[in-house]
Amino acid sequence: MGPLEPPAFVRIRETDRPAWDAIVTARARDTWTEADLLLAAQLARAYGDIAQLEAYIDDNGMILGDQINPACTLLDKVSRRALATARQLKIDTISVVGKSQDIHKGAALERGARMGIDDDDDLIPRALQ
Repeated sequence: MGPLEPPAFVRIRETDRPAWDAIVTARARDTWTEADLLLAAQLARAYGDIAQLEAYIDDNGMILGDQINPACTLLDKVSRRALATARQLKIDTISVVGKSQDIHKGAALERGARMGIDDDDDLIPRALQ
């Protein structure tokens, strides 16, 4: 069972498909509504546009002549829109993983658990050799 497919009324560019797949797998399948999937498609397109703008800026530079490359302004606008859409869909980091102080607590707990693992402990499952 792969990622959700877009609804019939939603067009996904082939280049946006990796972003679509990443977006729709960020939440449980049964939590997506058709309205959410429409926003997911817009977000996937925004990510595709961001990649194109970044490539254009890489090729042409941030400054054209004595002015800022207009692609930089577009990149900023599209990036802000993508961030807002990700928050609306509840697939941003805080929604998925939690607040940063909680992430650090979890990382510290995991580090402590890893350090306390005794390789000779027969209660820890191991792959058979």
